[in-house]
Amino acid sequence: MFRWFETRIEAFPDDPPAQPPNTLLAFYAHFIRPVWPAFAALLVAGFLGSLIEVTLLAFVGSLVDMMKAAQSPQTFMADHWAILLWMAFIALVARPAVSTLHDLIKNQVIAGPVSNRVRWLTHRYVLRQSLGFFQNDFAGRVANKVMQAAPALRDSVVQVIDAIWYAAVQWVGAAVIFAAADWRLLAPLLVWLLAYLGALYYFVPRIKERSTAAAEARSMLVGRLVDSYTNILTVKLFAHAEREDAYARAALQEQMARWQDSLRIQTSMELVLYTLNGFLIVAATGLAIYLWSVDIVTIGAIAVVTGLVLRIVGMSGWILWVVAGIFENIGVVQEGMETISRPNQVVDRPDSRPLIVHRGEIRFENVSFHYGRALDPGAPRRGGVIHGVSLTIRPGEKVGLVGRSGAGKSTLVNLLLRFYDLEEGRILIDGQDIAHVTQDSLRAQIGMVTQDTSLLHRSVRDNILYGRPSAGEEAAVAAARKAQADEFICGLEDMKGRKGYSAHVGERGVKLSGGQRQRVAIARVLLKNAPILVLDEATSALDSEVEQAIQEQLYNLMAGKTVIAIAHRLSTIAAMDRLVILDRGSIVEEGSHDTLLARGGLYAELWERQSGGFLAKEAAE
Repeated sequence: MFRWFETRIEAFPDDPPAQPPNTLLAFYAHFIRPVWPAFAALLVAGFLGSLIEVTLLAFVGSLVDMMKAAQSPQTFMADHWAILLWMAFIALVARPAVSTLHDLIKNQVIAGPVSNRVRWLTHRYVLRQSLGFFQNDFAGRVANKVMQAAPALRDSVVQVIDAIWYAAVQWVGAAVIFAAADWRLLAPLLVWLLAYLGALYYFVPRIKERSTAAAEARSMLVGRLVDSYTNILTVKLFAHAEREDAYARAALQEQMARWQDSLRIQTSMELVLYTLNGFLIVAATGLAIYLWSVDIVTIGAIAVVTGLVLRIVGMSGWILWVVAGIFENIGVVQEGMETISRPNQVVDRPDSRPLIVHRGEIRFENVSFHYGRALDPGAPRRGGVIHGVSLTIRPGEKVGLVGRSGAGKSTLVNLLLRFYDLEEGRILIDGQDIAHVTQDSLRAQIGMVTQDTSLLHRSVRDNILYGRPSAGEEAAVAAARKAQADEFICGLEDMKGRKGYSAHVGERGVKLSGGQRQRVAIARVLLKNAPILVLDEATSALDSEVEQAIQEQLYNLMAGKTVIAIAHRLSTIAAMDRLVILDRGSIVEEGSHDTLLARGGLYAELWERQSGGFLAKEAAE
């Protein structure tokens, strides 16, 4: 039975990732519209349940009057046995059946599948955001938004249906019963309702405002904690645990202050509610007693009025917390929406086609780019990274990019991979503008090894096969051997006892040394075997002996490929077909190693500064 209800909603739809709307109601509608039948069913079940509750309370009043009018217990049973059986059926069969259906819809159909569906869809969109999106925010904060917005969205909708709708039906039912007894009994109920709605109107926006601020403070706190934990090596190297304590303490204090603001409003609202509820009890019950004293209503009416009033009073406190919860959840959703719904700065065009590489020619045509404009398109244009660069790399040519730190070498590679869109110019691969091809197909044709190698917190095997998931175990092991990684991989064992290629490498690969991570990354690129190869300080973390062995494999891999290599140790790229020298975002020289040395320009100056293959005065870019 449970399984049938749990599979009514597809929790992992294969729809193409789409940008969620950036307005609150549209954001809700975007995720609720595909699953509206489940919420409609919950609405109907809630209505039936509330109707049954009101019916049973009304029957209590009728029961009192019938018992008072009966001449004896025997005549009472003889006259009213049918209605007693009917009420027993409602209490023993109908009420449990409706309540069970309500709980199955709420817990099995909606609770898990809806929140997982929202998380899945938002994760898929966020994962495809541009690189600048993640460089501009805490990863922990973004993850927190994705995780919290989904249940908050689900809970706020469920609370409106499950509590507000239920209470509304109860109140309307009570009003009908009061009016049936005597219309004057409606007066205290209406006065209470107007005052109650006025209190909600005053307090709820303030609760929402403070809840949103509290949710933002909580996300910032999580982001700061994750930032400290992720960079724990840096924290320990500089002995800055106390500094990180102060960093976290400030966020904790801010979060606590925001929550205290929210709780003050809730306490003030409770005080007002207690006063209103006291008025309703005294006014409604007192009026019913007065009307009975002048023979207008029966004792049964007093019983049902008192019962309904006490139920409404009890629900009013519950509704208070529900409303506070609803607006707290709305605050969480709104705060998450502001991050999740940001437009992607790098998107495939509707007419984009897969990139097809036949030869591997790369052509930069008058390319200009500024990081400030990439991260914020509305920002003023200030300073630059790449200025009017034009460069053609012939099919199969090996080109080395050389320059001081900040000259634009890695930026040029990032633009080739289309991590950012250009401000001016275009980049073509085999005559195909990379802005007009799909990003996935573009990056599938480029293999890259960087100096800052991060691995996924998965097995070594999974990390190598990331280069070509369809490859088998033998291919992964062969790539590892070519990267001089097989020996140390076979000796690995993680804390759960997994060994060798099954051992997990820790977050960002922290359980491996820098050289080991780089060898796994090289194995991954060797396995990918893409027609265009980019090496950004690919062997910088390796010792000389291992570097020499791996370079032989890399030279073999370069055969027939177009290669772009970046290295500060110029001896590692001196043998390239051509060297391109960048300075302040522009090409200032190009040619072979010997030609550039003879020219006596910037390259010759950098070469002269080297000692033992190391740049004495330049930091790694």
